[in-house]
Amino acid sequence: MIRALFFGPVAESVGARRIDVPYRAGITWQDVRDELRSRHPEAFALVSIVAVDGERVVDAGPPLADGAEIVFMSRFSGG
Repeated sequence: MIRALFFGPVAESVGARRIDVPYRAGITWQDVRDELRSRHPEAFALVSIVAVDGERVVDAGPPLADGAEIVFMSRFSGG
């Protein structure tokens, strides 16, 4: 199982903080993003930061391991 986690406005738009995606051989973080984006396009319009297993990603990477965790979040500011 791949755990997709959402924070801030992205979680609010999805209506959940976590969605589990079935693992399949060769699945990438982009595959997970594309699958979830088709269900929640308004939420993914907010996504600007993606991390896989604690490491920020931008480009394609290797296939995910079963049990991987992907975080999707928007930019945030504090003060």
